[in-house]
Amino acid sequence: MKARLPQGYGNTGGGNMQSMLKQAQKMQEDMAAAQADLEQREYTATVGGGMVTATVDGTHLLKTIDLKPEAVDPDDTEMLADLIVAAVNEAVRKAQADSEETLGKITGGMKMPF
Repeated sequence: MKARLPQGYGNTGGGNMQSMLKQAQKMQEDMAAAQADLEQREYTATVGGGMVTATVDGTHLLKTIDLKPEAVDPDDTEMLADLIVAAVNEAVRKAQADSEETLGKITGGMKMPF
């Protein structure tokens, strides 16, 4: 006597598997296109009442730092350094948030290694 498996077990579901593979391939292609688009974007943050502005690209590399002359006080370089760090960190945070949002739309919120 042969044991019977419940409906759907033991059947590889060739059509379903093929459909899933096509969906996975489409998601992979969409993610690659989105990542290429994200790499071209720029993100800017301004701190200190406009005294320091930092711009990073979509790969999180620093592109520019703009300093207002009044931000440069030779007696307080520590404040200037803090403003630069804050501006760069905020620009990177914006880039990361945009990346998560853009790729999350493709993955349906699943966390994927990038």
